[in-house]
Amino acid sequence: MRFRDRDVVLAGVRGETIEVPSANPLNYWQVISRREAMPRVTVDGKLFVPGDARPPAPVVVIVPGSLGIARVHLAHAETLTGLGLAAFVLDPFGARGVTSTVANQTQFSFAASAFDVAATVAALAARPEIDPRRIALQGHSRGGSAVLTAVTRRFAEAVHAPALAARAVLAAYPWCGHQFLDPHVGPTEVRAIVGDRDEWVSPQQVQGHVQAIRLRGGTASVRIVPGAAHSFDRAEPLTRFEDARISPGAPTAYLADDGAFIHPVTGEADPALVDRHLAVYALKAGYGVRGASLGPQGDQAALFREEMIAFFRRTLLS
Repeated sequence: MRFRDRDVVLAGVRGETIEVPSANPLNYWQVISRREAMPRVTVDGKLFVPGDARPPAPVVVIVPGSLGIARVHLAHAETLTGLGLAAFVLDPFGARGVTSTVANQTQFSFAASAFDVAATVAALAARPEIDPRRIALQGHSRGGSAVLTAVTRRFAEAVHAPALAARAVLAAYPWCGHQFLDPHVGPTEVRAIVGDRDEWVSPQQVQGHVQAIRLRGGTASVRIVPGAAHSFDRAEPLTRFEDARISPGAPTAYLADDGAFIHPVTGEADPALVDRHLAVYALKAGYGVRGASLGPQGDQAALFREEMIAFFRRTLLS
């Protein structure tokens, strides 16, 4: 059953299904330089607005990773509504007929994932119960990549009004293999969190992305959690996924101002390059890895929850 068809109640708040006009771009270049060529798609999610929230309410958009919406994402939404924040749980998979991207991340582009998020910002900003000046994003894994790209101004301003900007972003163990040469995020505060034992993404690449944002004048920080693997916020124990196909050590594919991929080997921007080209390059270069673990150990899930609460209390409620 698609998420949109489920009746979800969190802390007494029934989720309202919201449709978001989005797109299926082949790559970032198409978003920025050839928008008219993008196939359109309508994604959706559920909005939870607590009854005691004073309208217009601040909202946190929760973006899942490669396994889609899980119990942990709904638990985070419930925690946030308990703080008096609205929460929107985005479903990037349902409308595309995808159930998981663990074994194949090229079923739809990372640019499409980021487009979903930026389009959601625009859709929520237009709603009377939501404060357009206090929209925040929380992305997990592939969703973490999506929220970082969605607030990069080169990308964001190609999707929604230039005056619109997310207040804050919490990127949880994001894959940072695609980065704009100009990583300017404007007024958005960026916080990344990743474990130093993460097998799915490169903590060093996350550090580099955050530092690039800082050097461009943005407010950005990163927390490295010792001993933590990927998805350490989940309730389930550390689990091995043998079908995972990843290449966390591959070189970064940078993006030119027009959105074109710059191939790591040639150093040249090419609008024809898509995610699959870079993935095949990484495999042929020997960076491909089969199988990886995710999940928490000890009190790591509680640590994440505390980090999330503190970040959004400070950025949205203070």
